[in-house]
Amino acid sequence: MLKPLIAGNWKMNGLTASLQEVEALIEGLQGKDVTADVLICPAATLLDRLTAKTGDSIIETGGQDCHANEKGAHTGDISAEMIADIGGAYVIVGHSERRTDHGETDAMVREKAEAAIRAGLTPIICIGETLEQRKAGQALDVLGQQMGGSIPGGLDGSQFVIAYEPVWAIGTGLTPEAADIKEAHSFMRARLGQSAVKSPDKVRLLYGGSVKPSNATEILSIEDVNGALVGGASLKAQDFLGIIFH
Repeated sequence: MLKPLIAGNWKMNGLTASLQEVEALIEGLQGKDVTADVLICPAATLLDRLTAKTGDSIIETGGQDCHANEKGAHTGDISAEMIADIGGAYVIVGHSERRTDHGETDAMVREKAEAAIRAGLTPIICIGETLEQRKAGQALDVLGQQMGGSIPGGLDGSQFVIAYEPVWAIGTGLTPEAADIKEAHSFMRARLGQSAVKSPDKVRLLYGGSVKPSNATEILSIEDVNGALVGGASLKAQDFLGIIFH
């Protein structure tokens, strides 16, 4: 059994006052039997302070993106080494919002995942289909293509995480049927088994897309769902705790 990973992606949200929610989250986890790994990926402006605040807790932190290069003339970008330098353990790469807003291709995502591993981070590689692709019956083809192009070669399954986020379910309040989530995760698990990934059974497969306390139990009980990548519900301690302790 893979230990679940409950990861919060704060996206472009959070100011200094948001650290109070982290304090509440730490308090809510203290002394409890937590059966999952817990991760928060805040905005870059908060990562250093949030990492310092969670230092003695079970909560790990990470970045929402990284540049493929270790350093250089890339104004506004952050390297994987910079995330690792302040204590981050993970980095999200290839989120659909990055793919859409910044034109990131599978090849670019792959380079970022390689950079994360180079820096000692665990990349959370995001994949997912649009509503048009799903309606056209192309969902699994898209997932297969993105996996093939975004996952670096020669990795061990313990070195990375995959997050399946149907683009049409992100921030919309819509979630796929349980059968659709199961189909996607079963496909990903089978595809990993056919790939060059070593120990593919060690790859944690997360579901993301409007995960909230009210649907967490159903989603996280689906076969081959090894955790969740949570958006809005991770911004409030009580909501995030409701998912962690579903």
